[in-house]
Amino acid sequence: MSQPTPAELVARAEAVKNRMLEHDAFSHWLGLEVTDMAPGYCRLQFRVRPEMLNGFGILHGGVAFAAADSAFAFACNSHGRQSVALSVTIDYLEPGRPDDLITVEAREESLRHKVGVYQLRLTNQHGTLLALFKGTAYRTSTVIEAVS
Repeated sequence: MSQPTPAELVARAEAVKNRMLEHDAFSHWLGLEVTDMAPGYCRLQFRVRPEMLNGFGILHGGVAFAAADSAFAFACNSHGRQSVALSVTIDYLEPGRPDDLITVEAREESLRHKVGVYQLRLTNQHGTLLALFKGTAYRTSTVIEAVS
């Protein structure tokens, strides 16, 4: 059996993203727009809306975490095997502000048969680093239907 070509791997990652987004009302509610997708990689953006602010008028940490968690999910499932989070951490470095355009970029650091590790960066439109997120995923043996 031949190995998939790079183009086929990217097409698989796109198919997984599309399958996931079909059923992900929360990511839609957040207004997440996936701007780039590849095996083990995802970049998405969202605009900070008034209902995303905490009592101090800055981006609620839960919103930043949720956006990062979505990018993590797209990246770790991009290989076509259903993956679930084992552990995640986030360090908040700077606050997000009203109307900021936040970019979340997920990169695969390690991929093994059962575990993948991902580093994510959240930045605003000025390139200011807002948060660092690390996720470790367990890779199940379940093939994602859209790419089987």
